[in-house]
Amino acid sequence: MKRLRTSQIVLSLLCLMYFITYLDRVNVSTAAAGFAQDFKLNKTEIGLVFSAFAYPYLVFQIIGGWISDRFGARRTLIACGLIWASATVLTGLAGGLASLLLARVLLGLGEGATFPAATTAMSRWVAMGQRGYAQGITHAAARIGNAVAPAVIVFLMAAWGWRASFYVCAALSFAWVALWALTFTEHPKNHPRITEAELAMLPVPATRSLRVPWQPLFKRMAPVTIVYFCYGWTLWLFLSWIPQYFLHSHDLDIKKSALFSSGVFFAGVLGDMLGGMATDQLFKRSGSLKRARSAMVSMCMLMTLLSLIPLMFTHDLGISLCCLSAGFFFSEMTIGPMWAIPMDIAPDYSGTASGMMNSGSALAAIISPVVGGYLIDKTGNWQLPFLGSMLVMVAGVLLAFRMRPDSRFEAVS
Repeated sequence: MKRLRTSQIVLSLLCLMYFITYLDRVNVSTAAAGFAQDFKLNKTEIGLVFSAFAYPYLVFQIIGGWISDRFGARRTLIACGLIWASATVLTGLAGGLASLLLARVLLGLGEGATFPAATTAMSRWVAMGQRGYAQGITHAAARIGNAVAPAVIVFLMAAWGWRASFYVCAALSFAWVALWALTFTEHPKNHPRITEAELAMLPVPATRSLRVPWQPLFKRMAPVTIVYFCYGWTLWLFLSWIPQYFLHSHDLDIKKSALFSSGVFFAGVLGDMLGGMATDQLFKRSGSLKRARSAMVSMCMLMTLLSLIPLMFTHDLGISLCCLSAGFFFSEMTIGPMWAIPMDIAPDYSGTASGMMNSGSALAAIISPVVGGYLIDKTGNWQLPFLGSMLVMVAGVLLAFRMRPDSRFEAVS
């Protein structure tokens, strides 16, 4: 049996983390069928519950990225894991809207630094030619979390109620923290299993602690952040409202709506995996980061927009499923190139840079679910939020070429 490389073990641990964090953050969209009835919540209030997670998540993107660059991914993710696991327990203990909102805020605090910290780890543990693949496969694991969440949460709700679903997710989170603490080392050279041959394939670490040039780095990452906001708008609309869309817009029961939702989210899994591999292959063949990153992101966003257009003209269940699945597939194909860009632009500040980028998605996570819920409450039209998503995607298509991944950021000393 072939021995797994140490870097593959690290990547597997990160995949597991992405899976669990997304299971913990999107379980609420399915569990809403239970707690909304218990707490007598309308669609706008449900949207607030969905978005409450994103306020601290937004704030801690950049802070968390800096912390992981400064203190390391190991300690950062141990602390984050303990917080988000505890928040998941508290969600199950919620007694009403206020305590539910507080628990979701704490979850956002715990998960805010996770992806930037993971990018810090990858910048040390993943070779440059495999960055798109690494980001694609980890985010594919996140989308598997999306995809299995509706079915798993419905099963747990049917057996023990909506509160138990959060307790099970919390137990998985605590188990991952213990595994990460026992397995991961900050620098590859310090890992007891690492070989000289594998070490030679990995990036050369910085020889000194670098101070973050905040203003120039903000300016450099601004176009990337805006494009990622455009992606995030669609992502959070889907994650928040797709289970409710099939449940209410097409009058399905909760089990069938979970099945259809999982189908949409599994399309995202394929998009993440294919997008990560495609961006690396484009880079290897063309040698152009502009083509492998910017052009690919622009094209995938255009295909997302085109995929959603038929939703505006029909209410057929099969067509809706196909359109939403295709839209999520192409949207997720942008993940590999987008998350590789901070490492391309600013490898010495990859945690901070990726935090800046992901703050765009976090901001979208605050606005998109609430706007979607408000539009549904006011109009009763479940298609209307997707029209807004299409308009935002137009901006992403046009702005993607401003990201300039081929121009490496150099701090002026």
